[in-house]
Amino acid sequence: MNDKFFDLKKEKQDRMINAALKLFALYGYKRASTDEMVMEAGISKGLLFHYFGSKLHLYAFIYEYSARYVSMEYERSIGFLEDDFFVIQRQLEYAKWQIMKKYPYMLSFLNNAFLEEDEEAVAQVEQIMDMTSDTLQQIYAKADLTRFKDGIDPSKVLKMVIFTMDGLLKEQVLLKRVDPRSLYEESVEYLDMFRKCYYREEML
Repeated sequence: MNDKFFDLKKEKQDRMINAALKLFALYGYKRASTDEMVMEAGISKGLLFHYFGSKLHLYAFIYEYSARYVSMEYERSIGFLEDDFFVIQRQLEYAKWQIMKKYPYMLSFLNNAFLEEDEEAVAQVEQIMDMTSDTLQQIYAKADLTRFKDGIDPSKVLKMVIFTMDGLLKEQVLLKRVDPRSLYEESVEYLDMFRKCYYREEML
């Protein structure tokens, strides 16, 4: 990648990043069209390849940029002393809202990258593919699991919560109406419901 990309105005950087995120998120590496990316970004194809050299290098840059950006937003959104699982999850959903206001397809892109079938693309990013999941593991490790009702397996609740949150995001992406605010509000409704179902009465 040409480091002079970062000399561009931030608005132009983000237009190029968002165009790549959208096409890679919707279609995967192989089917994503660089012609559509440059139309979306409002730049020439020559300029895109001037900064990134190839579609493969663009994919690698977009992935690393996204993984680092999301990890940073997650870390700074969680209260240092917070140990309530559902408060932590609500803070994560708020972080996602803030991320999506700037980069609407970033989270969807990262999620879909784990399903990427192109071996060349996977090889470019496999060394950092665990970055966001490692950050989340550290965050969830703070949760006080004694708040859950007897007989409730917190690991299964976490799995259910993650699947629900990912499903809500996927629904918006499939309908091509990504609305960060409504996604956050709907996520909070589900989290409040789960809290009432799985926490001991005195912890509500």
